[in-house]
Amino acid sequence: METRKDQTVRWSMLTHGDWNIYLAATAAGLCYVGSVNQPFAELEAWVEKHRPQSALVQDDPWLKPFATELMEYLQGTREHFSMDCDLSGTPFQLAVWEALRQIPYGQTASYTDIANIIEKPAAVRAVGAAIGANPVLITVPCHRVVGKNGSLTGYRGGLPMKTTLLDLEKKTNRGVKHG
Repeated sequence: METRKDQTVRWSMLTHGDWNIYLAATAAGLCYVGSVNQPFAELEAWVEKHRPQSALVQDDPWLKPFATELMEYLQGTREHFSMDCDLSGTPFQLAVWEALRQIPYGQTASYTDIANIIEKPAAVRAVGAAIGANPVLITVPCHRVVGKNGSLTGYRGGLPMKTTLLDLEKKTNRGVKHG
């Protein structure tokens, strides 16, 4: 079966300090931000599961605008993203991911807060599962979700990555681009 052009998932690797992160996008926008220092196989498995008819093509120049915004964020000069995202999930997951995007830079929310925002207060565990399925780390800021008591909880990118991102956001944000 021939792959249509609109099914192409283009990828690149973003390097920031000792972090290597795979990024992927479709013609509609960023669809995947990987965990720090994980193998290419993580991206391949995600594409196979979530976009099985797609061709996976390395395209560093095409991903450059996405990488630039992420790099600015990681350097502490951007707190909002202007890039489009191509998110595919259940209506519940999409609602959770949109709620995550509403958490202000430098602030956190609990799983209960997110459940209340999407008007499903009894769905705290399902909210946790939807957050864990977030394919676009950093830009859909699931790192801003903490336990009800403020404790750090699981994160697909690992707790060291989550801690680093939260610490970055606590620093002064003077001169930060607002997308």
